[in-house]
Amino acid sequence: MFKRQIKQAILIFIVLSIITGIIYPLFITGIAQVFFRSQANGSLIYRNGKPAGSALIGQAFNDPKYFWGRISATSPVSFNAVASTGSNLGPSNPVLLEAVKARIKALRIADSDNASPIPVDLVTSSASGLDPHISLAAAYYQAGRIARFRCLSQDTIKILIAKHTSGRLFGLIGDPVVNVLELNLALDAYKK
Repeated sequence: MFKRQIKQAILIFIVLSIITGIIYPLFITGIAQVFFRSQANGSLIYRNGKPAGSALIGQAFNDPKYFWGRISATSPVSFNAVASTGSNLGPSNPVLLEAVKARIKALRIADSDNASPIPVDLVTSSASGLDPHISLAAAYYQAGRIARFRCLSQDTIKILIAKHTSGRLFGLIGDPVVNVLELNLALDAYKK
């Protein structure tokens, strides 16, 4: 009787391993590829036939001719999806305060003529540390710097921001945001 139970247990293990380890994942992958191809493949954004990045994960842009996104909370590499996590630093934490001061300094140096208040999303990270979006306030804050470095008018930059703004979810939830990678790619593709 014991041998028969062992054989049944092994058979059930093999059958369930095949079903849950091979058949089910292949089935779900097939459905994802048919109905959600972009999302299933990482929501990649292509430029000249090559992936430029993902619409879902932020990237570090430090050149003043580009829009800058939120600070990444991942380490040791910025925007590392494997290390996705918030910083867990409270508002009184000296490490957070130093990071915010350093970012404010960098923003002021890059655009010394801009006396506007700096939007909070330009000096803090998101909960995941990977957010690819910035607020409209953060985009408009940077418009003057980018217009100057690219020899474009601020109106042109503002039109590009408007074209790449995503509205509220269902028209109700959240605030309008701009995907930094998409906007920077649009800047590079812009013809005067």
